[in-house]
Amino acid sequence: MRFYRPLLPVRAMTFDLDDTLYDNRPVMDKTEEAVIAFIRQYDPRFSELPVDYITVFRNRVRRQHPDIYHDVSRWRMLSWRSFFLHYGYTTALAQTGANAVMAHFAQWRSRIDIPQSTHDTLALLAEKIPLAAITNGNMEPEKCGLADYFTFILRAGADGRSKPFSDMYQTAAQRLMLPPGNILHVGDNLNTDVEGALRSGMQTCWINLDGRDVYHDAETRLLPHIEITQLDSLVGLL
Repeated sequence: MRFYRPLLPVRAMTFDLDDTLYDNRPVMDKTEEAVIAFIRQYDPRFSELPVDYITVFRNRVRRQHPDIYHDVSRWRMLSWRSFFLHYGYTTALAQTGANAVMAHFAQWRSRIDIPQSTHDTLALLAEKIPLAAITNGNMEPEKCGLADYFTFILRAGADGRSKPFSDMYQTAAQRLMLPPGNILHVGDNLNTDVEGALRSGMQTCWINLDGRDVYHDAETRLLPHIEITQLDSLVGLL
């Protein structure tokens, strides 16, 4: 554990989810494979669809709705609806198709292998202070055994603009009924987690899982309060 700033008493913690509490890459790779396999069987015209074909429609939706990136699930759904409309589906059938794709996506998205060490650490922390989750993603903690550790879960889109915007950080402090300076936000991203939380008045913990150097990292704008390489290091703060 490395300290870069003086640390005030930590009376609550907020956590990023993807790539902070588990490795998100394997599940996303499997999910994207499952979705493309599903869509290739949905209509004979889609049987040879390239893996990245939906990117065209994602970009189209982003041009039409510049702020859609704050809600990644809605962005994904609108992209698939645009895809079906492009292939001549009626509005109603395009929505039905998009809903089917999203249901299949959700089925795979939360099949995450959560390390036992993550469960153990969160359980110990939750016995001492309130914990909350703040995520830009669309993983459902209820489906992989993480939800019970958190007092609440905030999701970009439904609960405000995505990190590093302050919306969800401010909401978290309000719901925890604590000054932001007594909340420690834990995340792997130096921009969305560290800079975003710092600018919202919170203390920050950067979990560095790749052996990066915070002083020479291209993403570094502001130094976190502390840096850890293992989640269970947090237990020693309390």
